[in-house]
Amino acid sequence: MSIRPTAYEFFAGGGLAGLGMAGFDTIFANDMDPAKARAFTANHPETPFRQGDVWGLTVDDLPGRPDLAWASSPCQDVSLAGARGGLEAGRSGAFWGFWRLMQGLAAEGRGARVVVLENVIGLLTSGQGRDFAAVCAAMAEAGYMVGALEMDAAHWLPQSRPRLFVVAVKGEAPRASGPVAPFHSARLVAAHARLPEAVRAAWAWWSLPQPPRRNLDLAAVLEPDAAVAWLDDPEAILALAAPLHRARIAAALASGRRTVGAAYRRVRMEDGRKVQRLEIRFDGLAGCLRTPAGGSSRQYVVVCDQGRVRVRRLTGREAARLMGVSDAYRLPASESAALKLMGDAVAVPVVRALTEGLLAPALAGRPAAA
Repeated sequence: MSIRPTAYEFFAGGGLAGLGMAGFDTIFANDMDPAKARAFTANHPETPFRQGDVWGLTVDDLPGRPDLAWASSPCQDVSLAGARGGLEAGRSGAFWGFWRLMQGLAAEGRGARVVVLENVIGLLTSGQGRDFAAVCAAMAEAGYMVGALEMDAAHWLPQSRPRLFVVAVKGEAPRASGPVAPFHSARLVAAHARLPEAVRAAWAWWSLPQPPRRNLDLAAVLEPDAAVAWLDDPEAILALAAPLHRARIAAALASGRRTVGAAYRRVRMEDGRKVQRLEIRFDGLAGCLRTPAGGSSRQYVVVCDQGRVRVRRLTGREAARLMGVSDAYRLPASESAALKLMGDAVAVPVVRALTEGLLAPALAGRPAAA
């Protein structure tokens, strides 16, 4: 009888990484946020879950020997939209609380064969590249082969959401002889070139199958028009659009077709002063889901149809669909809580592609549990 591989899920949020790790059994999960903890336990009642700061955990709290340890550590201090305090800052420093546990497990002979760190692309350049180098060096010093991939949810879902996945493996895993698009961008290649020689010696250009052609667009995940509340005065928000974005609306209206777009309010510098602007896209994608703590406002849905423009806010359920979550997933009752939960999460199909193409093959030859 086959034995399913086991996983830990740190900074688990609502458990979307676990949803993507098909074929794995999550034997421990952790997050310190009470609202996220409630969402996790509501949707994964059988998974052992510990709410609290990762720094408050010890190896004695961790059951068994995991095959894989997943960490979606807080991104606020390494995000391009944040203060760029780097991994030394409190929230992103949580990675080191996680890594302390990985070292403790290894000392007991319970170390994970695969470790995954998911974060924003800004990790490549935060701290002038020192943060990325420090993560990779820690993994290499622990005896892992280490590599990274950029994966944009837009290959699978109608949402622009690039994320970085640093993957450490003990043993063999699918790899390429060098960088391969779209997973190894020019900025990732540049970050690799800045790594210390000892880390580059332990580097692997992990290989994944090319993503399929996406067959969903934004309109496909939205609620029916009659089921949502529209802004009474859309012009109040549309007036914030710069001329380029007003022209996009005019072109959508002139087409005579129903055209669905997404928009965010952004603060831009114009003539030396900060100006709030509405920025709209009609390319079939939503903008990257964010939370208020990430510096962006709530996303709008813009519909041009029959000579008029209607505007409303994206709902929590729609945000969940944009993350690849089924409607059976239990969201918080509060719209703002649901949006925060999804805005902080990892897209399910992205994790599934990473799992099927790299993580599961890396563990295919693992020894049976003692």
